[in-house]
Amino acid sequence: MAKLSLINREKKRALVVKKFAARRSALMAVIQDQSKSEEDRYEARLALQKLPRNASPTRLRSRCEITGRPRGTFRMFGLARAKIREAAFRGEIPGLTKASW
Repeated sequence: MAKLSLINREKKRALVVKKFAARRSALMAVIQDQSKSEEDRYEARLALQKLPRNASPTRLRSRCEITGRPRGTFRMFGLARAKIREAAFRGEIPGLTKASW
């Protein structure tokens, strides 16, 4: 089980990313638009740098929904590998069975 502070930090980051998503995408559109003047694009870069660091979606870490484990998390299920295995053994994930050959 991960520390509760780390889990809460990730939740807080997710909220910040969601809050600034529209502003970030607008600034990125200005930066990538070649038809804009160089000064406008430069000012958009400066405005993007002034946004909080945690507003960047690359700072998000996928964690297991049950344990909060940061590694070995499958996006499809939102669970760590060990919890997927346990849930599959109990038959809680439809269509997922243990391989045997």
